[in-house]
Amino acid sequence: MDSFHEPRRVSEPVKLEDITAEVLAREAEYRAKNIPLSGRILHVCHYLPIAATLQASSRPGIISPPATPPHPAADIPPVLSESASGTAHTLGSNQQPKWSLTTRQGHAAMISGIRSLSSTHEQLIIGWIGDIESPNSTSAGEKIKIPSTSLSEEDKAALEEEISNFSSEDEDAKTRTAYVPLLLDDKVAHGHYDGYCKQTLWPLFHYLLWQDVSPNSHSASFSADEHWAPYEQANAAFARRIMDVYRPGDLIWVHDYHLLLVPKLLRLMLPDVYVGLFVHTPWPSSEVFRCLPRRKEILDGMLGANLVCFQTYSYSRHFTSSCVRVCGYEVAARGIDVAGHVTSVMHTPVGVDAERVSHDLTRPGIQPKLQSLLKLYAGKKIIIGRDKLDVVKGVVQKLRAFAKLLHDYPEWIGRVVLIQVTSPALSDSPKLERQVSELVSAINGEYGSLDFIPVHHYHQTIKKDEFYALLSAADLGVITPLRDGMNTTSMEFVIAQGNTKRSPLILSEFMGISSNMTEALQINPWNLDDMAAVMNQGLQMSQEEKETRHAKLHSVIMTHTSQTWAMSLVKLLLSVVDSQGVARQTPALPTYRMFERYSKATKRLFLLDYDGTLAPIVKMPSMAVPSEDTLTALTELAADPRNLVYIISGRDGPFLEQHLGHIRGLGMSAEHGGFIRAPGSVEWTNFTESLDMSWMSEVLEVFKYYTERTTGSHIEVKKSSITWHYRASDPEWGLFQCRQCQDLLENNVAHKRPIEVLVGKKNLEVRPLAINKGEIVKRILYLNPDAEFVFCAGDDKTDEDMFRSLQFGEVPLPYTMNPPLSVTLLAEERTREHSPIQLLLTPEDIFTTAVGHPSKRTLAKWHVTSPLEAVAELLNLVGIHKEGDARL
Repeated sequence: MDSFHEPRRVSEPVKLEDITAEVLAREAEYRAKNIPLSGRILHVCHYLPIAATLQASSRPGIISPPATPPHPAADIPPVLSESASGTAHTLGSNQQPKWSLTTRQGHAAMISGIRSLSSTHEQLIIGWIGDIESPNSTSAGEKIKIPSTSLSEEDKAALEEEISNFSSEDEDAKTRTAYVPLLLDDKVAHGHYDGYCKQTLWPLFHYLLWQDVSPNSHSASFSADEHWAPYEQANAAFARRIMDVYRPGDLIWVHDYHLLLVPKLLRLMLPDVYVGLFVHTPWPSSEVFRCLPRRKEILDGMLGANLVCFQTYSYSRHFTSSCVRVCGYEVAARGIDVAGHVTSVMHTPVGVDAERVSHDLTRPGIQPKLQSLLKLYAGKKIIIGRDKLDVVKGVVQKLRAFAKLLHDYPEWIGRVVLIQVTSPALSDSPKLERQVSELVSAINGEYGSLDFIPVHHYHQTIKKDEFYALLSAADLGVITPLRDGMNTTSMEFVIAQGNTKRSPLILSEFMGISSNMTEALQINPWNLDDMAAVMNQGLQMSQEEKETRHAKLHSVIMTHTSQTWAMSLVKLLLSVVDSQGVARQTPALPTYRMFERYSKATKRLFLLDYDGTLAPIVKMPSMAVPSEDTLTALTELAADPRNLVYIISGRDGPFLEQHLGHIRGLGMSAEHGGFIRAPGSVEWTNFTESLDMSWMSEVLEVFKYYTERTTGSHIEVKKSSITWHYRASDPEWGLFQCRQCQDLLENNVAHKRPIEVLVGKKNLEVRPLAINKGEIVKRILYLNPDAEFVFCAGDDKTDEDMFRSLQFGEVPLPYTMNPPLSVTLLAEERTREHSPIQLLLTPEDIFTTAVGHPSKRTLAKWHVTSPLEAVAELLNLVGIHKEGDARL
């Protein structure tokens, strides 16, 4: 990324109708272009918004677990098994399966946004059904959980049938969303969610490391990878469940950090799938993220998507930086480039269902509670805070800032109260609970009196009427998480205040939503002095300023809703599908057809790149040595007198001779076509002898300038070209310097000389215009017009010259070829008369093959995904089939 500053702009009102119209128009345009679109959207979430209770089972002998006392908090809550001892309740074998379904609480904004799309698209939500509950409870009042392995096939079929008919209260027949349940083994499900998600990923994404929050962090065997296996297994199960319902042309949106591996798994099974990933949590800086042991697996999983979307620009920038710094991937104009597959990275904030919140505020139970609150705290200003009791929610900092307010501004003692509601977090933290209680006691002890209690702390889940009454009664809302993605309380506060005081809102600048809510009073929760001063400012704010700030916030929240967010996701994914050119997907190499043509041909040409085609790209170029399979394939091909095999590489001659020179009958071209060594010869032919190469000293001085200023970079001087490498440099600084150097060369050197500047993989190369791989291919074709089969493979921009030279366009057969520059350029061949020749090749005989993802932009007709697959294809042609390769 060129800029390290988040663009700050006032959010303009958006209209759902406009976004919807744009989506529908774009879909109609795609269908007119024969781009397949099914009209369906598949949303993949960790949980379905449904909770299931098994009332009766068809399976004889299912045992409900015995009632037991509450057990202490553990790493992963165990699910009681069928073999539990004690008194058991067995459901009769003659009973029919019976399920009761209820709406699961939580993620209301996301679910309401998803459901809103049902007015324009067929909707499916795929998710885990959660723990199966029994109608019976323990002595402590907790629902007994039934092991998923206890369910019979009839039970599962009945559950699917029941879920297929489920609809929430706010859905009608026309806009009903379909739900697709996923059943997971209990050990996998809890190892995935309670283990890897909550103990490893969630802390990391909120700038905490797992050893700071995991209950087992003091164990000698503790590892951040402890629950990696169930995380992988759960993601694979989700991918398989998607495959069960997928139709070509479906749009798939995967939601949140629980399912970061799903996009790549889908891409492997469905190369042309349209999949987006929305990450609802913050994304940390690359320096924090790189601490994760499975960092590459997570990033590669995410980069299987066409689009990765975040709540804010800063999160998307951190993600891009992680891909560049951790994996070494390159940033292309369209996104992150991974072997030719480009993943776009964007951001769009989530909103709340503003209409639903506004409607809920009219509930008859709210007003009596509101009046009671106002009467109870008459004559006092009310500060409201409502958070989960979690270390990242900033409750401790908020309490300390309130104490600072009373200390620095003693006139507020007896005139302001803080009502702090903390709901239980997903994982209990007795230490944090104790710390909060002690702080509350200390503040009340120091600043309270018999008739005044400054802080009222309620650690409980409150009902909706009480919650909205608190928001409506507030004179100041204070929401101060240390890290947070979306926070619905802040938006609900603004909507609630529209009917009462128009009170101001204090927000942490570390919230994802803060960049949208610019009229809120934004603070750094670690700066207690600043927080206290801003609290004082908010309490003293004039009514006119309150009205002005509230009007702007209210406008943003009422237009940037969960519905506009959901429709924006559809719009963004459609735009990426278009820009990535679905019609340009390169088909897989047709192995059978190629083998058939190869077998019939009496003369065959193999024109092969080396780095990235026969050997994988490595950080140190000297380490790119050929594998045993590569050497075997080349040796066997070159030994056949009907084959003419050339390695056409950017490497210099000594490197090629060192690693491949022992293969008899192998031809080589070095330095991107600058030199050639014919099969059976030991002499290299230099194509640059008759060219003006005086430009090299000038380019070398430029490269030296940038090498001195870019730690880790180096210069490679060849006989026909000069290359500046920055693979070992800081990736972002190296890319920036590369662009600066490219601009300097193109504007001050290249236009005066017969040279071209090429941007490669972590390098910048300057070479003569007359020298390239395409010219070498033309030379080989011209000297071998009787060839009846050509296999040409490459992976980067320099190889596109080879593919271009093998395109003959819509011309009648036989192809006629004029003498290429690579023939007439040589001094010893200039005196000869070179006339056009006719080729025996037909379009069906030419197999140009790009190595990389099928969405890579290329002139090649076919693709293979990796060097390993390219070598396997060569081995197949000579009758050597690798284990697991059933293509021939």
